[in-house]
Amino acid sequence: MNTQLVELVAANIAFVGTHFALSHPLRSGLVSTIGERGFQLLYTAVSFATLYWVVVAYQAAPASDLQGSGEAGWIIASLITIPALVLLMGSFMRNPALPMPGAAEQARQQPRGVFLVTRHPMMWSIALWAASHVILWWNWRSIITALAMGFLALVGAHLQDRKKRALMGEAWGQWQAHTSYWPRWGKLFSVGLLWWALGLMTWVLITYAHLAFGGVPAGIWRWF
Repeated sequence: MNTQLVELVAANIAFVGTHFALSHPLRSGLVSTIGERGFQLLYTAVSFATLYWVVVAYQAAPASDLQGSGEAGWIIASLITIPALVLLMGSFMRNPALPMPGAAEQARQQPRGVFLVTRHPMMWSIALWAASHVILWWNWRSIITALAMGFLALVGAHLQDRKKRALMGEAWGQWQAHTSYWPRWGKLFSVGLLWWALGLMTWVLITYAHLAFGGVPAGIWRWF
């Protein structure tokens, strides 16, 4: 493994590791020392700093050092990013996992939309995005970063359940009882036309921008 990839591994470990450390074992001590607002500022600063390191290291790493998975890989990767964006779009509405007022009341309601599929739609969206880049088998820099982000999303979702249960008690317990960590893919077409429409529109826009910012055509733009 060349030095650029070693640095990329280190950057991803730093990004994932600081997220876990600040979100769980270090959180209570830091909040008691510097307050909630101080902790949020620290968390944001560390997140942006380590993410910047990931971006710089990613750009420095080789762009095409694997053979790729061919057209079949592109088709599969393109298709699985559609439900990823449906889940992502729906995750911003009535999500008790987000740090917003009224989260406990939302957790006591019956799940609707993408929460019929999973209580962690945003995390599973990231996991599907990660899987799509692993499937492409285009370069090691994408494999390394995708695996790190997928690990952060899915392990982070599991740890989030524990943290939210401690913070929200019975309300989060109700939410867990009515929802699932593992996606119920059979319910994907029951989330509502709005989220499918927004997900598809976002998919078209993001795959179009993929060429401008990533240098590689993706989605339908690969064939048009």
